[in-house]
Amino acid sequence: QVQVVESGGGLVQAGGSLRLSCTASGLTFGDYAMGWFRQAPGKEREGVSCISWSPGRTYYADSVKGRFTISRDNAKKTLYLQMNSLKPEDTAMYYCAAASLYRTNVMLSADFRYWGQGTQVTVSS
Repeated sequence: QVQVVESGGGLVQAGGSLRLSCTASGLTFGDYAMGWFRQAPGKEREGVSCISWSPGRTYYADSVKGRFTISRDNAKKTLYLQMNSLKPEDTAMYYCAAASLYRTNVMLSADFRYWGQGTQVTVSS
């Protein structure tokens, strides 16, 4: 049984930082591309960042480029998202997901097979 669990969300002031973590069990972590999505109330889910199975290829949405950094530790089966210079518009539920393929310039929800329950990030102004 595959389990994907996010942690690290919380309340932070604008300009602050948070580090999200995601652990995945029940799958061969190193065989999957991993990504972070987010969804704010009343908005569509947005692909934030993705990393290939062999760390070296990454994708970032334009809205987070230069502020967020994705990384993974395959030995620990853990995915990270370091979020700096947070803005109120970053407020959303953040989801971790695993995909069997990596696309260079886009993140498609349909590619991601396994999903976590999400962790809430709230940025106050």
